Amino acid sequence: MARRRFYASPNNIADSLVTLSIHETHHLIHVLRMTPGDEAFVFDGCGREFRCRFRKIEATQALLEIEGTLSDVVESPVQLTLAQALAKGEKFDFIIQKATELGVVSIVPLTTRFADVRLDDQQKHKRVERWRRISLEATKQCGRRRLVEITTPRTLKEFILERETAIDSEIHRTLLFTEQGGIPIGEALADLPSPAQICALVGPEGGWGDDELEAMTGCGCRAVTLGPRVLRTETAALVAITLIQHTLGDLSRRVVEKPGP
Repeated sequence: MARRRFYASPNNIADSLVTLSIHETHHLIHVLRMTPGDEAFVFDGCGREFRCRFRKIEATQALLEIEGTLSDVVESPVQLTLAQALAKGEKFDFIIQKATELGVVSIVPLTTRFADVRLDDQQKHKRVERWRRISLEATKQCGRRRLVEITTPRTLKEFILERETAIDSEIHRTLLFTEQGGIPIGEALADLPSPAQICALVGPEGGWGDDELEAMTGCGCRAVTLGPRVLRTETAALVAITLIQHTLGDLSRRVVEKPGP
């Protein structure tokens, strides 16, 4: 039976008790139809997960008692940021969901020259809320314990400027994935420290503009090829993440179960 997992912020975890939000309580009662005494698992979005026992409903919120802490490793050793050009329809939702499952730590939506999506401030706010909900559900499903940071969409120019002016930036390498040529992924990832912090830039359906490529390579991005075929933006994103995780992350790591106390 799959674990019945719930999210609770660290502020809702005190001593040996967890208080679920109204939304998570609704899922526990009305979707999963759990009853007092049932086992549940709660993660705090910061890396911890607890084995719990559902005790009761108090003031419309579920109370769970912590019985143990899980000690197995589920997060990737690679601190991977996906800087992804906006895509139309449900494509970006799909990218958010799958990037979360594959272990990225943050996602930066980008407005680029040939992207077909333009958002005003209100639309940006609503989309970010939606993306964060999608990412949270993916986190619950795939067994991760850290929430993915999803920023407000920004222009490529703003993204580059932030990277250039960030005093505390610890990104070891920024990879620019492009259909216009580049070095193989193995060469691009050579000589990186472990654990590594990487940013992967993936363009829109219409590709990168020449001026965008020049600006990105000019600030130290390494152009990387994904082969001779032109990939859709959602395909390119998942291939790029998978290759990085396979080479430096945990997709090729043998999993050993470590039960909690």
